[in-house]
Amino acid sequence: MAHKLIVISGPSGVGKGTIVKQLVKDKVAVKSVSCTTRAPRAGEVNGREYFFLTREEFLGCAARGEFFEYDEHFGNLYGTPVSFVKEQLKKSSVILEIDVVGGRNAKSLLPDSCVLIFIKPPSMQALVERLSHRGTESGIERDERLGRVQYEAEQEKYYDYVVTNDVLDEAVARVKEIIGRETR
Repeated sequence: MAHKLIVISGPSGVGKGTIVKQLVKDKVAVKSVSCTTRAPRAGEVNGREYFFLTREEFLGCAARGEFFEYDEHFGNLYGTPVSFVKEQLKKSSVILEIDVVGGRNAKSLLPDSCVLIFIKPPSMQALVERLSHRGTESGIERDERLGRVQYEAEQEKYYDYVVTNDVLDEAVARVKEIIGRETR
């Protein structure tokens, strides 16, 4: 079995996190823990969902080349620590839940062992409803995230696979099938 770097991207609210949680629970792969400068959301634990850093700490890590990829998204910095990914790839495939810019960066760095999977909503209306119901962003933040959907949708052509998350169980099954095929 070949260990792969599996990148899961898509618009905010599309269900990437839910899909990734199920993949990890089913031991399909391990999830990379990224660093971020955003504040923790309710229930998030440092080192589990993210490594929460100050902007200064993050920029220091970036200057030292400690990130596999990093980007600024909605005013916060996000990066994947090189050491974590390399260590985990020795034992298992690794899932990165990152934005489309980070996904393309990852593919350019590891073209033969990186698989890009874009998750898209069944409709714009469904995405608006999901973002509204999750209640983790202000109205302004939600509108910023929705404003980015068109750009992200244009990036799906660079992805190896596109999966529509209409029925969650079906989307998870499709992603599992893709990962199974790619890691044989």
